[in-house]
Amino acid sequence: MSMLTPPGMGGQYRITGGKYPRMRPPRRRGRLAFMAVAGVAALGVAGWGTLQLIDVFTGGGKSETVGAKKDCTTKASPAAHTKPLPAPGKITVNVYNATARTGLAKATADELKKRGFRIGDVGNASKQYDKKVKGPGVILGPASALNTSLPVVAAQLTGTEQHTDAARKGDAVDLIIGDGFKNLSKRADADKAVAELSAPAPASTVKKKDC
Repeated sequence: MSMLTPPGMGGQYRITGGKYPRMRPPRRRGRLAFMAVAGVAALGVAGWGTLQLIDVFTGGGKSETVGAKKDCTTKASPAAHTKPLPAPGKITVNVYNATARTGLAKATADELKKRGFRIGDVGNASKQYDKKVKGPGVILGPASALNTSLPVVAAQLTGTEQHTDAARKGDAVDLIIGDGFKNLSKRADADKAVAELSAPAPASTVKKKDC
């Protein structure tokens, strides 16, 4: 036994010179393998979490809440339809001349009669309007004539003023001829204007979006 060999130790632990005994236990390869697997799993979780954060901040191409039903229609309020205007044969027109020119009331009434209107009184305008109407004319009627007979008569003479009187009785309409009067509108133009006014507005539709 060498003098470097501790007492009681021999065999493989015998120190013979340049060779020393191995005192520490062997490395455990199982622990290293476990640590490697854990590292890979941690990297995977970190990568998944990063993708989730990107999806949250960018919206992930989805703007709707999960479970919410997408509305693919655009609703439009229904369009109002214009009521048909009355025919000239149902409108009585009183024709009054507020100018210094004679014969205008009768000549105008005769032309309106040819166009199918019923003619009421024909003569000079009252003091309220006599020599006081500077434009082509004034059309006066009851409140009920505002969107019915008034626009039909107004279509016969361009540039007239339209007024209603709530206290007025009956359904007749007054056409008061003013200083700016030259001639009634051409019958074809008047009929076209009335047709456009009485044409119903197109019904609104509900359009469907591309979903």
